[in-house]
Amino acid sequence: MTALTPHMFLQPDGWVPAKGYANGLLAEGRMVFTGGLIGWNAQQEWVHLDMLGQFRQTLENIVAVLEQAGAKPEHLVRLTWYITNKEEYLDNLRAFGAAYREVIGRHFPAMAVVQVVALMEDAAKIEIEATAVIPHDITPHD
Repeated sequence: MTALTPHMFLQPDGWVPAKGYANGLLAEGRMVFTGGLIGWNAQQEWVHLDMLGQFRQTLENIVAVLEQAGAKPEHLVRLTWYITNKEEYLDNLRAFGAAYREVIGRHFPAMAVVQVVALMEDAAKIEIEATAVIPHDITPHD
């Protein structure tokens, strides 16, 4: 484990490699947990009503919270997505992947995507919880 990336991807022998996510990670450092973040802006205003736009904003919100702890997207070890429409997600997989890479980069932690009936905010189409592990030698912002 290095200072930049405080984790090791776990790939059991004989398993087909996961694409776009990791089956597991071994991590060491200080842990950061976000609440369920949604796709509104810092003023809790909806800029996007579509799932893809809300997804990008949600990822940007995750990055902003991580920055407060001195963490970067490559410190993410787990993302749990809650979506309200499986078809809207599946119909836009390439666009979701492109948005993910633009905001997070080519770092793919352990992930789960779950379809739910609704989220607490009526306009929300996606909510994501994030867990990051940052090295002990990185200090949080004051």
